[in-house]
Amino acid sequence: MDRQDYNKAEDAVEKAKWTVNDYADKAKDYIREQKEKNAEPTHEGWLERAKGNVADAWHDTKDAVSSAWEKTKDIADDAWDKTKDTAEDAKAAVKKTDN
Repeated sequence: MDRQDYNKAEDAVEKAKWTVNDYADKAKDYIREQKEKNAEPTHEGWLERAKGNVADAWHDTKDAVSSAWEKTKDIADDAWDKTKDTAEDAKAAVKKTDN
């Protein structure tokens, strides 16, 4: 797995982490926005917004982790294939010296 993949996954997790103060600030922003629209801020509306943020972060994290998995799997598969080829070459070389 590349360092870049680790960084993408870490960035996605960082975006998903909201502290209590972050939640309070974002809740205030939501209330202000609703009042500017002459709409009633609701608990349900706030939860929907928080849910959306978590869902976005989950998708970002899932994408980064999936990409890292595929790259790691490809590297492992390549290494396994090279190991098998080397073992076959060694086996053939041993057979030649036995004859």
